[in-house]
Amino acid sequence: MGPQPDRPTKRPTLEAVAARAGVGRGTVSRVINGSTQVSGRTREAVLDAIEDLGYVPNRAARSLVTRRTDCIALVVSESEDRVFAEPFFAGVVRGVSAEIAGTAFQLWLAMITSSTDRGRLGQHLTAQHVDGAMLLSIHGDDSLPRLLEESGLPTVLGGRPTGFVPTSYVDVDNHAGARMAVDHLVARGRRRIATIAGPQDMSAGVGRIEGYRDAMRDAGLLDESKELVAYGQFSESSGQDAMRELLSRRPDIDAVFAASDPMAFGAMRAIKQAGHRIPDDIAVVGFDGSPAAGNSEPPLTTVHQPAEAMGQHMARLLMALISGEPVDERAVILVPDLVVRDST
Repeated sequence: MGPQPDRPTKRPTLEAVAARAGVGRGTVSRVINGSTQVSGRTREAVLDAIEDLGYVPNRAARSLVTRRTDCIALVVSESEDRVFAEPFFAGVVRGVSAEIAGTAFQLWLAMITSSTDRGRLGQHLTAQHVDGAMLLSIHGDDSLPRLLEESGLPTVLGGRPTGFVPTSYVDVDNHAGARMAVDHLVARGRRRIATIAGPQDMSAGVGRIEGYRDAMRDAGLLDESKELVAYGQFSESSGQDAMRELLSRRPDIDAVFAASDPMAFGAMRAIKQAGHRIPDDIAVVGFDGSPAAGNSEPPLTTVHQPAEAMGQHMARLLMALISGEPVDERAVILVPDLVVRDST
């Protein structure tokens, strides 16, 4: 065996880490506690010093003083099938994980689909088993956001709920994204543009159908008969069923805007099964920007929403709230962009 690196015989202290990194004790503490008020270069210097010295924070002792658990929760109000099948959720998780990397925080993921699950989880969270929580895929009747805010637990929502305005949230401009989709179809010469809207108890579903209607109205194409609107649950099967319904009502449809990529994939299957060509007969636009959109047949034009950036902003905002740092913007709205492919 080669020579072993020199390490102190005694347990290294916070002061020793600070001296090795060339920073103050408080800076080391902020890095360990996950503060966002530290530059990337300083954080790297501290992490290098921790590794060199073999420093291990005494979390048990620190938790007695700070009442911190070093755990944050990401709660998704969807089934496991949806969370693990749809790329949007994976993107958010990647963003959260990237943001907390190198901090003391550990992430745990919870999925709830029933009022019983919601009640148990609410009790667990308000009992301060975590330092803060991020809630994703909020439906209109979900009592958890209000419960956590009233309990004082630092909480950040992914998407603004339909029932109230939360203190801290990160969202995508769903209205603007839907307008991009419809404006693109209009520019392609489409005039009988249908939509497969998402759930109307979610802000994403509401924002996207409102964006569709406003763009259609501005183009002089809004059909008040509602024959060009069907509803899905953001899932592929619901998109297929909705497209079949639309085609039975209006066989002359020449385009469809689906409020999620999975619903767009389902719509494309229904269009092909009905003997129509994409985009010659019916053009299709989705909303997500999922990796699978580039591999569909034909490749799907889609409104790309920055899921990873959403997760990063949620985690960054939550860590700031936990640390008691000043937060300039508690509501972050991200701008989507249109990715044009062969489906239009």
